[in-house]
Amino acid sequence: MSKVKSLFIGPDGLRHGWRFLIFVAAIVLLVQFLEQPAIAFLEAKLHVDRSALSASSIILGDGFDLIVVLIVTGVFALCERRRIDSYGLPINEAFGGLFWNGVVAGLAVVAFVAAGMLVTGGMRIHGIALRGTDLISSPLLWLVGMLLVGVTEEYFFRGYALQSLWRGAGFWPAALITTALFAVLHLLKPHENAIDIEMIFALGLIICISVRITGSLWWAVGWHAAFDFGQFVIIGTPNAGRLPEGRLFDVTFPGPAWTKRGELGTEASYFMIPAALGTFLYIIWFLRRRSPGLKA
Repeated sequence: MSKVKSLFIGPDGLRHGWRFLIFVAAIVLLVQFLEQPAIAFLEAKLHVDRSALSASSIILGDGFDLIVVLIVTGVFALCERRRIDSYGLPINEAFGGLFWNGVVAGLAVVAFVAAGMLVTGGMRIHGIALRGTDLISSPLLWLVGMLLVGVTEEYFFRGYALQSLWRGAGFWPAALITTALFAVLHLLKPHENAIDIEMIFALGLIICISVRITGSLWWAVGWHAAFDFGQFVIIGTPNAGRLPEGRLFDVTFPGPAWTKRGELGTEASYFMIPAALGTFLYIIWFLRRRSPGLKA
């Protein structure tokens, strides 16, 4: 085999690094030329404001994102003669024990950060913000939206993308590269700063470790969905300068910036540092005992 050919072809065919790049490029192209026009069309038809931090906006955007990720992953699974759910998201484990374990862990992080903000004066609760049927409909819509976020983001960053690099370069290079991509894409949001991106990077690595230990993405999906539901619906914290519409409580955030980071919200709060450390220790000490681990 020539040296040039060996750069692209290995013992298993096309090298996994190239597969990763093609995977990401395919998603970017589909989002740019198919998803965005479709969303713009439906946004006008359904009168959904994509600039708002609302359940309907998230359902529309992440619903299409999930379709794109499933299509591209399905094509790669077909080429590799594997099932589409074989990249860490087995359908027979959907919303099972690992998922609910992740939900509890995610809500525990939210409860810890909220308690810290309340004690230090970084957050004040003035009552219930929802009335009548909105008390049921709004949280349910948000629940659907957060489940879509959890499944979509985890399957994109920690599904085929993580496994393709894992098989080619090992776990840690794969985890660092996919987590860096995860953090960099968050820079597209306005008002981002160093502590927010650093925390997102740290959480991304912790979630990668959970995938390695549990052998599944379902714990990560549960944690991700519960954490976002907690910060947007229960706490009602701002994100990228926007207040979530349909949040449960009427809250204000008058305290010092280090408690809630102003327009950035929960992810950039300094209380997330011990919360993230606690999540890491929980994964290492407790999830390891019950989990077989994932081998890409």
